[in-house]
Amino acid sequence: MIRVEGVSHRFGAMQVLHDIWFEVPAGTVFGFIGPNGAGKTTTLRMMATLLEPDEGRILVDGHDVVEHPAEVRRVLGFMPDGFGVYERVTVSEYLEFFSAAYAIPRERRARNLEAVMELTDLGPLRDRLVAAMSKGMKQRLAIARTLLHDPKVLILDEPANGLDPRARIEMRELIEQLQQLGKTVVLSSHILTELSDMVSAVCILEKGRVLAAGPVERIGRQLRPERAVKLRLLEYPEGCDAPFRELPDVTHVERGPEGHLRITYHGGDETVAVIVARAVGASLRVVRVEPERDDLEHIFLEVTRGELQ
Repeated sequence: MIRVEGVSHRFGAMQVLHDIWFEVPAGTVFGFIGPNGAGKTTTLRMMATLLEPDEGRILVDGHDVVEHPAEVRRVLGFMPDGFGVYERVTVSEYLEFFSAAYAIPRERRARNLEAVMELTDLGPLRDRLVAAMSKGMKQRLAIARTLLHDPKVLILDEPANGLDPRARIEMRELIEQLQQLGKTVVLSSHILTELSDMVSAVCILEKGRVLAAGPVERIGRQLRPERAVKLRLLEYPEGCDAPFRELPDVTHVERGPEGHLRITYHGGDETVAVIVARAVGASLRVVRVEPERDDLEHIFLEVTRGELQ
């Protein structure tokens, strides 16, 4: 859905992006991560046609952001960090104003507004002044604004910034709903715990350079070829670890701090299936199988240490 090809950018004498390349697959929640000052917002603004690359190009749904900005804006919704809202109007007045700004035909506006307010849970607040809303609800209003023209792509720069725990959970649920509707969502954040449970692919940016990009699982496998699975049993008889030590792809078996068996192995889901079959064959009563996932914090730390070749 988005292709960033050899993009570089400078602000005066300072180069903030250095020949960056990555792709955002259609229908995914894509994490754009890195420390403050890495160049994330600059890249997102270029995707949104608000800046032009000095070198390279960016395609959104096949449209070049420089050559065809109007076509890009039709398929893209952008919520910047520190977006700001007009506060002396009601929720419905705010959205009606932006519906007109998007040039949505008058006969479609009421239907679009109802659909967007239902999706973002703003319906009960339609007559409330924006100034009287919490920050979390203002964030929802900003997302509602970006959805008015039904874009294929949403770019959200630090969408959970400054929100309380409940508002962060509600924001995550909304983003999951948007993905289920077929939207491609690009999320920028420097707080990795916000993204861990949502994204399936990432681009890691540091000092204006891409250190790694692609599916989280693939990057994790490059960093650590060995995988691990937690096997929880109803009871743990003497020698319950022995059947797994005989498997050729298993490299280590140990009892975890919670009492479970932690089995380290080479391979993928096929090996996990073999491990479970061996447990059943040994008459071990399996309660739960929990493959360990590479979290974004681990991946980011490993990549920024230069360990990914």
